[in-house]
Amino acid sequence: MTQTDHTSTSPGKQMLSEQVYAHLRDAIMRGKYAPGDALKPQELAKEQGVSLAVVREALVRVVGEGLADRLPNRGFAVPSFSDRRWQEIAEARRTIEPVVLRMSIERGDVDWEARVRAAHHRLARTPPYTPEDGEHYSEAWSKAHRVFHRTLLEGCGNPVLLETFDRLWTASELARRWSARRTPERDGISEHRRLEEAALARDADTAAEVLTRHLAQTAAALNQNPVKQA
Repeated sequence: MTQTDHTSTSPGKQMLSEQVYAHLRDAIMRGKYAPGDALKPQELAKEQGVSLAVVREALVRVVGEGLADRLPNRGFAVPSFSDRRWQEIAEARRTIEPVVLRMSIERGDVDWEARVRAAHHRLARTPPYTPEDGEHYSEAWSKAHRVFHRTLLEGCGNPVLLETFDRLWTASELARRWSARRTPERDGISEHRRLEEAALARDADTAAEVLTRHLAQTAAALNQNPVKQA
């Protein structure tokens, strides 16, 4: 009977955990919590009307994505700007992605060219901000941004390298959003256009240089003075 009860309640708990996870992830990504802010399970449980067990399960998932840290005293917090991981992830991306882009330009076929052009077109035509998103990048733009960068590399034909890109992208997305808030004057449209043009021109040297600079600018913004919180 105990087993039957567990089976009948487990899906409900799982659904609640999924809802809390989605809420928490969205709140962190949108800057509701400042870098270094504590994520208090008791407060989250009260706010969401769920049990501590549900909240802790959601927090563990957020930690797994690099969007929160589990502190030595078993508390949770949003990572800080000074966290060394951001520069380590950025260094990894600057080391790996330009190399994969060179491979992609060398190996990519006409279908790859068409996908790159289509991905860039979608990115260029997707509004980065919408009224409901306020000063934060829209999810549609963020998705189009990821698809464009991944499509550039897909011509390499190596799924292991693309899996590495996927992991690094997920790990760096929060830092990228923080960086964007710190450099509102940055001309990302031109940067992405130059990337597309160099890739389709099969100019591997220029494409790799543009991508390296593109990634370096994102990381450099995290070393500036902190963003003023709203």
